[in-house]
Amino acid sequence: MDFDEYQSTARLTKRIPAHEDDETVVPLLGMAGEVGSLLVEYKKLLRDGPSHRLFTEHIAEELGDILWYVATLATRFDLSLGDVATANIAKTSARWIRPADAVRSLFDEEYPATEQLPRHFEARIDEIPTEDGRFKIVLYADDRRIGSELTDNAWTDDGYRFHDVFHLANAAVLGWSPVLRALLRRKRKSAPLVDEVEDGARAIVLDEAVAAIVFTYARDRNFLADTETVDFSLLRTIKSLIAGQECGVRSEHQWEQAILTAARAFRFIRDNRGGRLRANLLEGTLDPIDTRSRRSG
Repeated sequence: MDFDEYQSTARLTKRIPAHEDDETVVPLLGMAGEVGSLLVEYKKLLRDGPSHRLFTEHIAEELGDILWYVATLATRFDLSLGDVATANIAKTSARWIRPADAVRSLFDEEYPATEQLPRHFEARIDEIPTEDGRFKIVLYADDRRIGSELTDNAWTDDGYRFHDVFHLANAAVLGWSPVLRALLRRKRKSAPLVDEVEDGARAIVLDEAVAAIVFTYARDRNFLADTETVDFSLLRTIKSLIAGQECGVRSEHQWEQAILTAARAFRFIRDNRGGRLRANLLEGTLDPIDTRSRRSG
């Protein structure tokens, strides 16, 4: 039995008063009650262990009751249960499954080499003390200086001067960073509309906005040193922010990998007060280069 067939059959067994409020409240209360019953059955399993012989049968019954209320609510709001299930699978797949073409597909493959983000490069971030006792950084790509000197632009030292790492990770993992493209002078000027929409001022602002949001999120969580996941609410915010840009096709899973990659690189650069990173856009990686091992070798 598929979901839509189940929903149609469940509609025939509805015994809820026709009052509009009841048609919504009763299924909601019923669903909450059945979830409670589910917890009770699991509590019995924890308490009684294998002696709770009817656990599987009872769990199946409670899940069936929950499904009935879900179907009834879907009917109440003129939703197809099949469509709801399909949309949910699409959402969870985008969140957790890496697409097969995640690395191979780059946005600038059809453009001249001079307008492509370099597929391999080394980024170097040097930290320099300032006369007032603070710090600034300078960014290099393959030992060529790019961009301006950056400070934290804040009252406290929170490390925001290193935030270019987030642009580097976006480029390496997602193949997207209008900021880095501008710094490297790789804008797609051979296609004026693409240059305006995807590489222009608005796209650059969006790239900076994403970097600021992710930086703040990571800063408040020890730069993700103790986790390998990112809150779905953050991923949803980013997807909403960049909707309409070429990077909008990147999945939540890919964005999560970009954020985690950026956080690891950020911790390395921050802890070493600068350093080198190796970007590989073909593999979707941004790896720290431990120069200490070079010197010791």
